[in-house]
Amino acid sequence: MAPTVPSVKLNNGKEMPLVGFGLWKVNNDTCADQVYNAIKTGYRLFDGACDYGNEVESGQGVKRAIDEGLVKREDLFIVSKLWNSFHDKERVKPILKKQLADWGLEYFDLYIIHFPISLKYIDPSVRYPPGFFDENDKLSPGKASLEDTYHAMEECYEEGLMKSFGISNYVGALLLDVERYAKHLPQTLQIEHHPYLVQQDLVDLAKSRGIAVTAYSSFGPSSFLELKMQKAHDTPLLLEHETIKSIADKHSKTPAQVLLRWSTQRDIAVIPKSNNPERLAQNLDVCSFDLSKEDIETISGMDKDLRFNSPPNYGIDVPIYA
Repeated sequence: MAPTVPSVKLNNGKEMPLVGFGLWKVNNDTCADQVYNAIKTGYRLFDGACDYGNEVESGQGVKRAIDEGLVKREDLFIVSKLWNSFHDKERVKPILKKQLADWGLEYFDLYIIHFPISLKYIDPSVRYPPGFFDENDKLSPGKASLEDTYHAMEECYEEGLMKSFGISNYVGALLLDVERYAKHLPQTLQIEHHPYLVQQDLVDLAKSRGIAVTAYSSFGPSSFLELKMQKAHDTPLLLEHETIKSIADKHSKTPAQVLLRWSTQRDIAVIPKSNNPERLAQNLDVCSFDLSKEDIETISGMDKDLRFNSPPNYGIDVPIYA
């Protein structure tokens, strides 16, 4: 029996599950099976993106589950993201429709501006997903303003191609700027969020505007080890940290469950992934116990303002958090 996953009510009245399955770094050859198995386990939110390069396979897993009667389309909450190369206002709807076709869907439940970065357009027939570099392997800025991109997103939202829309990797100043020009405030803000990077002021700002927050990389450096990021290798792993382990032992839970509960108990959605069936089920079951106020304060007190998912950490000269 799959655990009951609570949801958060978005500012447009839609409901978003607090726990989902993140598709970043899910290999193409296993992706369809992982999505299908996650649905069987009880996951209903799937967080994808153009840049992950596995949207076709993700859609195959969804289709299999629907065809077998495990779920209906309306039971699922499918998330995707607009990549930097498609920020020009005339490019937003065409790439959104391509991504929907890749998934085999008529709409996304949530579509997000992936980064507040405009890059030169790369035709999907040339390279897809394009990544940060152009066809000459150079970093070429685009000319779209964040406001123009946002208004193009609003048009697609009003057209019904997405049921909700959001922003990701925005800092407080950009979120305040959105307020100046938005016809519709975003429903969600997705950010790197773990005990080494709490970003409490940004979380509070978003919530004060009725914008739900989703955390990615909830396990901190563990998410970046396979990317051979030196900063991740130099940082004590949260899953092995004595503070996290002692709290986990107290509650008879895993360190991963404690890290995820630290977020969900504060009404922050999480999108972990796992290939392991047991951990897959454990990660979903993170709302059936409560941490104490002291537990939450202790974990939050581990904050180091330590960010891993910043372009310069990948050798990309776009210091958006400078």
